[in-house]
Amino acid sequence: MTTRISRRSFAALFGQAAAVTAAAPLISSPAHAAVPATVIGSGYPKDFLWGTATASYQVEGSARKEGRGPSIWDTFSHTTGKVDQGDTGDVADDFLNRYRNDVRLMADLGVRSFRFSVSWSRIFPHGDNQPNQPGLDFYLHLVEALQANGIRPFVTLYHWDLPQPLQDRGGWENLDTAKAFADYAGFTAARLSRAGVADFLTMNEIRTFVELGYGNGTHAPGLQVGRRRLAQLTHLCLVGHGLAVAAIRAQAAPGTRVGLAENPTAIVPVTQSPADLAAAGRAMREENAPYLTAICEGRYTDGYLARLGADAPKFTPEQMKIIAAPLDMLGLNIYTPTYARAAATPAGYQIVPAPGDFPHMASSWLTIGPESIRWATRLTNELWKPKAIFITENGCSAADTLTANGEVLDSGRVMYLRNYLAELKRAIAEGVPIKGYFLWSLLDNFEWADGYSKRFGIVYVDFTSQKRTPKLSAQFYASVIHNNGIDL
Repeated sequence: MTTRISRRSFAALFGQAAAVTAAAPLISSPAHAAVPATVIGSGYPKDFLWGTATASYQVEGSARKEGRGPSIWDTFSHTTGKVDQGDTGDVADDFLNRYRNDVRLMADLGVRSFRFSVSWSRIFPHGDNQPNQPGLDFYLHLVEALQANGIRPFVTLYHWDLPQPLQDRGGWENLDTAKAFADYAGFTAARLSRAGVADFLTMNEIRTFVELGYGNGTHAPGLQVGRRRLAQLTHLCLVGHGLAVAAIRAQAAPGTRVGLAENPTAIVPVTQSPADLAAAGRAMREENAPYLTAICEGRYTDGYLARLGADAPKFTPEQMKIIAAPLDMLGLNIYTPTYARAAATPAGYQIVPAPGDFPHMASSWLTIGPESIRWATRLTNELWKPKAIFITENGCSAADTLTANGEVLDSGRVMYLRNYLAELKRAIAEGVPIKGYFLWSLLDNFEWADGYSKRFGIVYVDFTSQKRTPKLSAQFYASVIHNNGIDL
């Protein structure tokens, strides 16, 4: 989407670069000591979870079948001018009808886990009240097929497709939506956990769906609510996450694990100097102040509140306790780097903007910085000490075309993945508790406002015939899984 602001590139509306005051402890120097090459090359843990990921509206299709109600993405994609080429998710990858073959495809690649999201409006067509049994049955059948093929299901309960009736009543600006989300999350987790699902993520990328959906309007529901309303609805989304954690713990089977997936601003220190290392820690906390920082610390930083002033969100101590509900795991979606250096600013750091010639993949926003996956996980671990970290998304768009003999030789994506996985390996060797990696994405799919113009899959999809063709990157990933990693 070269002419649009991407879901991952939207500049924070709150001016998060250098105009904040942050009080973060210095990163301890032992954690940043050089790691011997023999340690770095020692491989991934034996029980490392190699997976792939998708999202409901991007792949399922059958938008009006199985009792599913409309979501904000149905409304948005059917609004003229909102999505490239007027594309919609009405059919997408037809995954609802083809999931058994796609599960077998994953099994053939050796994939050990599959992260998928549940369509809220397929479970509750009106957002709340009466559940839709055919919709629930689809996910139960999907789970059964995954388990039969030795693939562990990871369930994301909200990946942006809010039921339209809830949006009609104010969407995430209405506290009732947070409560309805908790009801839906508890209900769904209870049913799926009884079928053997042990891992649930409440939401995917709060930052993205509020800033793009309600901030600049390039994603559903396509609103521009202004800074004050945006800050308040962001807070209510966090409340919804916390309420959902409590509902899942109360209703799901014993032993169920709960987390969320967030796309943090992935800070990378420009140099290895003590000053830049300390600045990176401050930047990681403050650049993610309304999201991960609030969830992991149960507070909004002084800098964030001061920056917003009269536009700061209204909240209660009880709500902050709800937001800070302890998690069993933290999912990080890592694509691009954000470089920081020490500076004489109130925040104690400065974000270094990417120059125009910075290398990127097919999407102009997707700048290539393999070190981001190492530093984001490392700083997350040092700041917030999560029990476990999963890379819940990492991957890239590429200019994929079929050759004359029907192959897709996406060597650019192979390059991207090889370098990011090498940096992930370094983070693990340095003691970061990374337990698994979910490659985005299994299939080419509906890429939100980009429609079908950007391909992220390791499996090529002909959207007319729905034929699946594993790409060169699928062969690469299969070898990574088989060898439990890569050699450096």
